Amino acid sequence: MRNIKSVVLLNAWVLIVAASGGASDWPQWRGPFFNGSTEEKGLPASWSKTENVAWVSPLPGPSGATPVIANGRVFVSSTIRGTPEFAALCFDAQTGKELWRKPAGSDPRKFARNNMASSSPVTDGKSVFFLYGNGALFSFDFDGKELWSRSIEKEYGNLALQYGYSNSPVLYDGKLYITVIRRDRPYRDPPAAGPLDSFILALDPATGQTLWKQPRKTNAFDEGMETYSTLMPFTREGRVELLMTGGDFITAHDPATGQELWRFEHWHEKVRDSRVIPSLVTGEGLIFGSRHKHNPVFALEPPTGGGPARIVWEFAAAAPDCSTPLFYEGRLYVFDGLKRKIVTCLDPKTGKTFWQGKLNARSQWWSSPTAADGKLYLMSENGEIVVLQAGGDEFKVLFEMQIREPLIQSSIPIAGGHLFIRTAENLYCIGK
Repeated sequence: MRNIKSVVLLNAWVLIVAASGGASDWPQWRGPFFNGSTEEKGLPASWSKTENVAWVSPLPGPSGATPVIANGRVFVSSTIRGTPEFAALCFDAQTGKELWRKPAGSDPRKFARNNMASSSPVTDGKSVFFLYGNGALFSFDFDGKELWSRSIEKEYGNLALQYGYSNSPVLYDGKLYITVIRRDRPYRDPPAAGPLDSFILALDPATGQTLWKQPRKTNAFDEGMETYSTLMPFTREGRVELLMTGGDFITAHDPATGQELWRFEHWHEKVRDSRVIPSLVTGEGLIFGSRHKHNPVFALEPPTGGGPARIVWEFAAAAPDCSTPLFYEGRLYVFDGLKRKIVTCLDPKTGKTFWQGKLNARSQWWSSPTAADGKLYLMSENGEIVVLQAGGDEFKVLFEMQIREPLIQSSIPIAGGHLFIRTAENLYCIGK
């Protein structure tokens, strides 16, 4: 009975994803399945300045946000070069024509290796939601009409992340989720009258009204209280849980109420800098988490039958600091793009290494790998792009190129038979 319920719930999830833009869309940061992959086929394994480039459209400035795609539209968050202003943009996915551009507030604060437009947008196929590093949150319809807006920072205080707020909003089952997992004291203005709390917020996408606000406590301190990761839904035992990492814990929450269902402490040694950047990813009934600053990736078995959650394996040989792992076609891919420049393909159930390979690159890779059509796509901050063969028993590079338009921190979304590459200067649509 439990397995039947799980299948029914998973099918419902697939229907929700399809309703929010379709299997060929990329509606939020980690794609339609929240794991960095999609079922797209017929994607290019190689291209040049003239071959397999459908269109190129200029952008007003750099951003760490990954574009999202739904119903023939591409949505891009951006700064405006040389100003403190932000913009929300919409392009025609077939032609690259800019359909609309809306002002989205401004903020002069600057952060090392980050900017205030690093949160990826999210769409349900009818509306699109943009969130910025100053907490400005906007909802637009597909014609660019503003439906509502809020200021998370003005309402709840300084977002208090050392390198700038970058968490992406998530849409799931009729709710819009915003996470603020932060230090209890601000690094910089605006000041706080007392200790700041961390929380998960559920909003009504139609109105922007708060449905619930769930506090999230931790015994971490200083920078260790922070996370740049994004919330992830997880289906198990006939129900969905919302997973969040940061502050030395993984917590699971009820989507209806926000109530904390269980928590697991993945880092017991309380140190000042245990902040987490990668998001969680799930597969094979397990949760794959990343610790801070190249400490081991781990596979967590959630609590079952009244027992506690437990780590079933760990991987330390080339663990990331920044990139979120990728789950694709029964394999887990871990990418250390900052220290070792190594990609590892793992068995998600056992942690066994199928293959491991080093990229021939000197640049740093802040983005996360994405996959479809038997290929992995990676991009460095200097525009080095590598396509790897997915699966198999060996590390195989299919294609390498470079777009010299740094600094690039966004990942490569995949939709409608095309790749969408966001540089600091242009948006490229790659494919026939």
